[in-house]
Amino acid sequence: MSRHLINVLDTEVHFDCDGDEPILAAMAKTGRKGIPKGCFGGGCGICRIRITEGSHVTGKMSRAHVTEQEEADGYALACKCYPRSDLQVEVVGKIIRALQR
Repeated sequence: MSRHLINVLDTEVHFDCDGDEPILAAMAKTGRKGIPKGCFGGGCGICRIRITEGSHVTGKMSRAHVTEQEEADGYALACKCYPRSDLQVEVVGKIIRALQR
């Protein structure tokens, strides 16, 4: 599987991710903190992002955190998001305020 560059907008964080690895897991391995980490299972919604550039696929996510329409608009949970190209991602949701301090 090919490697892709993930850039987290409004931060200095960027990292490589294999196409068969969730982007949250790839970031966690680097020790960086650009995307908030939660359950890593698609249920808590802490790692909610919006893909602004690039191609991706998602695994099963809680619809309480990402509706079908939001998913079609580029929203995903980073723990269930797999890159198919380089990605630009934006952290969204309540936890973003803590990251920008």
